[in-house]
Amino acid sequence: MTQQKTLEICERIARLKQERDAVILAHYYVDPAVQAAADYVGDSFYLAKLAVSLPQQVIVLCGVEFMGESVKLLNPAKTVLLPEPLADCPMAHMVERATVEAARAEYGDDLAVACYVNSTVEIKSWSDVCVTSSNAVKIVSELPQRHVLFIPDRNLGRYVAEQVPGKHIILNKGYCPRHEDVSLDELLALKAEHPHAEVLAHPECTAAVLEQASYIGATSGIIARAEASEAEEFIVVTVRGVLHELERRCPGKRFFFTKTPPTCRDMDMVTLEKVAACLETGSGEVAVDAAAAPQAKLTLDRMLEYAAR
Repeated sequence: MTQQKTLEICERIARLKQERDAVILAHYYVDPAVQAAADYVGDSFYLAKLAVSLPQQVIVLCGVEFMGESVKLLNPAKTVLLPEPLADCPMAHMVERATVEAARAEYGDDLAVACYVNSTVEIKSWSDVCVTSSNAVKIVSELPQRHVLFIPDRNLGRYVAEQVPGKHIILNKGYCPRHEDVSLDELLALKAEHPHAEVLAHPECTAAVLEQASYIGATSGIIARAEASEAEEFIVVTVRGVLHELERRCPGKRFFFTKTPPTCRDMDMVTLEKVAACLETGSGEVAVDAAAAPQAKLTLDRMLEYAAR
């Protein structure tokens, strides 16, 4: 897209926002042009928390389906639009009801089901509390139950278990394909090329990859670490879309990704043209299952309560 075309679409978006009383939220993983056009950019926890306080009646969520659903659950009276309704998260579906029921049958009241926010409304409704990669350790450590079924991500669940040894963490088989597929060999080769670089990794990565990390944290944590560190070079082990914010906040520093950089095909589906189109037509409106919504919302409310303590 030419610079002139991008400018024209951004002007159209700005006009439509005023007409529709709309605000644009974007995840760090979407296209840099979309991030640049957004009013707020952040990780899933930041966006979910922020959405509750915004005055606008229309929220355009530039991300994947579960993010739009979460914002709708927290703002049921507002209109939430997804520029690309087909943008999904494979991991969000990687839980079976039987897994939850079996754990509840075995551990009874001494079990909490902690559900990663990367999950469908239905899966949230089976759970007790939601967590994100930025607050999972804190929330799980503060749960009154000793046994915690962590769904759907086994990698984040394993990381939480290592950080909270006093809890019995039961893992599910789900995973993020983008982080799961990060090549350890490619990471080791990159470390050999840049021996002084800090390795910043997302906890959705495998154990073997995390063992190579200087820092493990959510996307927002990775950005903050790079910004605060005295290092000049960083190997970043998460979805490449975060580079836009890293370069914006860390001028002069250098960032490297593995030879096969993690990219999210679903996040890549969100474009400036689609943002403008959904504002113009009202397409991509998020609706949530009425039966599942009350319990699903409760898990998000509890997450915000725990995170605020």
